[in-house]
Amino acid sequence: MFHVEHQKNMGNKAETLKQSITTLPEKPGVYQYFNAKNEILYVGKAKNLRKRVASYFNKRHDDNPKLQVLVRQIDHLQYIVVDTESDALLLENNLIKKYLPRYNAMLKDDKTYPSICINNDSFPRVFKTRKIIKNGSQYFGPYSNVYTLETLLQLIKGIYKLRTCRLPLNEEKIRKHRFKVCLEYHIKNCTGVCEGYQSAEDYRKNIDEIAEILKGNANSISKLLLVEIKKLADEYRFEEAHELKEKYDHIENYKSKSLIANAAMDDTDVFGYDEDESAAYIGILRISKGCVVQGYTIEYKKKLDEEREELLALAVVELREKLQSTSKNVLLPFDLEITFPDFSIKTPRKSDEKKLLELARQNVAQHKLDRLKQAEKLNPDQRAARILTNIQNALKLPKIPMHIECFDNSNIQGTSAVASCVVFRKGKPAKQDYRHFNIKTVVGADDYASMKEVVSRRYSRMLTEGTPLPDLIITDGGRGQMEVVRQVIEDELHLEIPIAGLAKDKRHRTSELLFGFPPKEIGMKPTDELFKLLAQIQDEAHRFAITHHKNKRSKAQIGSSLDEIKGIGAKTKEQLLLKFKSVKRISEATLEELTAEIGEKRAEIIAEFYRQK
Repeated sequence: MFHVEHQKNMGNKAETLKQSITTLPEKPGVYQYFNAKNEILYVGKAKNLRKRVASYFNKRHDDNPKLQVLVRQIDHLQYIVVDTESDALLLENNLIKKYLPRYNAMLKDDKTYPSICINNDSFPRVFKTRKIIKNGSQYFGPYSNVYTLETLLQLIKGIYKLRTCRLPLNEEKIRKHRFKVCLEYHIKNCTGVCEGYQSAEDYRKNIDEIAEILKGNANSISKLLLVEIKKLADEYRFEEAHELKEKYDHIENYKSKSLIANAAMDDTDVFGYDEDESAAYIGILRISKGCVVQGYTIEYKKKLDEEREELLALAVVELREKLQSTSKNVLLPFDLEITFPDFSIKTPRKSDEKKLLELARQNVAQHKLDRLKQAEKLNPDQRAARILTNIQNALKLPKIPMHIECFDNSNIQGTSAVASCVVFRKGKPAKQDYRHFNIKTVVGADDYASMKEVVSRRYSRMLTEGTPLPDLIITDGGRGQMEVVRQVIEDELHLEIPIAGLAKDKRHRTSELLFGFPPKEIGMKPTDELFKLLAQIQDEAHRFAITHHKNKRSKAQIGSSLDEIKGIGAKTKEQLLLKFKSVKRISEATLEELTAEIGEKRAEIIAEFYRQK
């Protein structure tokens, strides 16, 4: 290990480091950056140490503020020369895990993922565990897909009937009859090895077969079972042959669910890659004789906007080490400028290998989605922010639409015309900001004129009051409604607010999103979260408009005749409606019925009014 240190009496730190870097060897190796407190900041690998380290100090890094911060903190560095770039990658991976540098992409803690353990007892148990104890036990995994793990355990339990008890079994204690069988034996989930009903040799043979299955060698077990079945049948030992046939069928059923490629395919590790702004998700599928025998995904938290090639190379080393893979073939989703002595890498463009890459990508994408959902359950605002960012990207808006307003009209045959404006803030309804409007200047059923009146009233008032304007306006309608709103916003009020339109199909369901002038359809699937939010906004605007319209229509119907009667106040009308339930029944009531409820004088006024009508 070589040490290059900055001395404070040598002038500018950056210049001193630049001079020191000129002495670095042009060989593969690993470099480590330290701050003035001798705390390790970053570990990196290089094909050429001098060129790679110099690149940090010869550029301004204006496009990467995080890297600028790192460079400002570097006080001195150390480096280690190795023979090959693959050696550098292995060493880099080890140093990162050992020192956890602040600016390296960090492997997220995955201790919660379970493994399958075959413990080191004289009569081993097979079980799921999240703890790795180095006591001679065998561990298979970890499994990021718990369903796969449970499927394997169910297969093992169905075939081998192993013990599940924690009794300290050994052959001597069994010979002395120290133990008794339990319920598991009586319900045929255990062979009763504790009382010697199954020999130690036979039990160990089963354990060896289980280990082969967990390694992915189910084919070899099937072949051995088939040979044994034929041998027993030839010897007329049909009952024993039948028991082995059940084992064989179990394994073949498991293989049929796992087979995804040519069964003659050599052992292969297939990698999938996905990422977002803050993390990279990289997964491995281990293939053995055409079967997926193991799948696992890890997550790297980005620190310096690392290149995907850098993160994939780290993950290849990490995942193969974690899963103890000895496969000689590795399939990658994109090329790496590095070679490995122990295995060959390939980026296939077609055939079955390409299908395997797609399967690995799908598994990584699902893992990424699962992690996202888990995070959003803990922080609901995170989900809303993500969906709003998707809206911004889909419509190419200048900023995230944290404040959205949507308009809708409602009338029946031109009567009681109203409109609504619903407000969504941070993707959620802000009901205290909802507004409804009675149409004042439009006669008859003219949706365009009504929309123009309402939008003009809404934003003229907001401008006058100095209220913050929305980031996006949505109209419940197509191109015509959008143009009317544009005329008000741009031509009349001289504002710059993006305008979108949501059109419905014949079944009155949200069918398309329109944006721009002239409007163009923005492609979305009905299952997209973005589409669901926009449909929710549109439905809420329609619901609010309909509710206000019903209220207005009801008031008009109730007051159409009772409000015309002079001398009858609000309390009397309320009393009559509570008694007779409707204006029609009041008009048909006899004088005696009315008198009994509100007195003779007011009853005569009402009866005379309806007699004249």
